[in-house]
Amino acid sequence: MDATTDLEIRKAARTDLPAIIALFAADSVGGHDDTTATEAFSDYLAAFERIEASELQTLYVARLGDDVVGTFQTTLLTSLPGRGQPRLLVEAVQTREDVRGRGIGERMMLYAIERARERGAAKVQLSSNATRAAAHRFYERLGFVRSHFGFHMPLK
Repeated sequence: MDATTDLEIRKAARTDLPAIIALFAADSVGGHDDTTATEAFSDYLAAFERIEASELQTLYVARLGDDVVGTFQTTLLTSLPGRGQPRLLVEAVQTREDVRGRGIGERMMLYAIERARERGAAKVQLSSNATRAAAHRFYERLGFVRSHFGFHMPLK
């Protein structure tokens, strides 16, 4: 299949959840302790339901035929700096390893950028794991600019 013509990007449905979880569980770099273990499903389902109930968050899937081959999440943020202009945060971008290099990630990001425009966002922002050099080159090729350092603090 040609990913540039056969790819469907849409809002994720509950039935997509096992495939989305499998994408994250297969990611050895992410370090999020994701797992396809049955006992963890309720945690993922609860998170999915919170995202789905939010007017500001959307979880998407990219599909080739019946297969989920990618996912990403967006959150519309508003803060006072920048005169209150909203910005769209893109997170949890993941393309299935066996289909990387076929334009799927680019199509997902262009889709996210278009959703940002539709929602009146002044910019799109994202963070990427510091060890993902190829991902950084990918985002820069799409026009993203490195501008900030990111920090996090685990609370568990």
